Amino acid sequence: MKATETLHNLGQSIWLDNITRELLDSGTLKRYIADLSVTGLTSNPTIFDHAITHSKSYDSEIRRLVGTGLSGEGLFFELAVQDLARAADLFAPIHERTATVDGFVSLEVSPLLAYDTKNTVEQAKALHKKANRPNLFIKIPGTKEGAPAIEEAIFSGVAVNVTLLFSRDHYVAAAEAYMRGLERRVAAGLSPDVRSVASLFISRWDKATMDKVPDRDRDKLGVAIGQQTYKAYRDVLESDRWQRLENSGARAQRLLFASTGTKDPKASDVLYIGALAAPNTVNTMPEETLLAFGEHGQISGVIPRDGADCEKVLTEFGRVGIDVKKLGADLQTEGAKSFVDSWKDLMSAIETKSKALK
Repeated sequence: MKATETLHNLGQSIWLDNITRELLDSGTLKRYIADLSVTGLTSNPTIFDHAITHSKSYDSEIRRLVGTGLSGEGLFFELAVQDLARAADLFAPIHERTATVDGFVSLEVSPLLAYDTKNTVEQAKALHKKANRPNLFIKIPGTKEGAPAIEEAIFSGVAVNVTLLFSRDHYVAAAEAYMRGLERRVAAGLSPDVRSVASLFISRWDKATMDKVPDRDRDKLGVAIGQQTYKAYRDVLESDRWQRLENSGARAQRLLFASTGTKDPKASDVLYIGALAAPNTVNTMPEETLLAFGEHGQISGVIPRDGADCEKVLTEFGRVGIDVKKLGADLQTEGAKSFVDSWKDLMSAIETKSKALK
């Protein structure tokens, strides 16, 4: 049995953190579903920037869309929705088989709207309607400014992937925004069955600290943050507040481990997969990490309910000079900025291709 199948059987969903037209056209994504137990997919501006810039697969469609008068952001979302609608259709049988718990794909709102609640919600609604797929998540950043947009999108019935979460506190704020949206739906007599995942970024913790701590602590912070947040996730699901919502028909906002490609060349290429195995969660993996785990991954168990020794590890990082709370805030700010930079690169690439293909 492949390690990916073992992980799937433990109850963790394996999603691919990539999308390209070539993955779809070649049948590779379909093969990953069949052979590597992949049950969903995520995307972001960086992924689309790389896909469109480094491939000719989009050229004929860009030429056609330019001919219809589309450009810039409008043209990009047309391309992205085409890809993600095709991927969503591949995952539709899984979505149905799991009673709509799994089989999702994700599309991000413009990162330029990260601090603009009103326009984030409007774009989330528009993209969700445009794709017209029940298994599409709209990604909204879990920043302080993003929380009202998450709540409003959920209240509006839009399934949300809360992205750019880096800490337990970020996760709890996202869970509370989700529950507020559902509570408003219940109060309005609407179904609270609106799905969400909360995406916790892992590897950037270790990238930021690997050269600032003793070798004994290297590559331990990301896993500890994941374990600590998993404990908080279980606490939320066992809370009276959540139990009331579940009794009204709500389904859990699942914790998703993101940014799980290893950044340290000295560490295992599947460091964050086996270490973060846990039921009723998701791990979205870069393609090379997925393939590596399928080939030589191992699982020794699941994250303990109490988060294992995460608090001891976090205390150790404080002892050697890492302000974990401040670093979490900085990583979220840097993450939002990096997505804006990728978005600008993406818009520039589309503009360049559009002119060349006229």
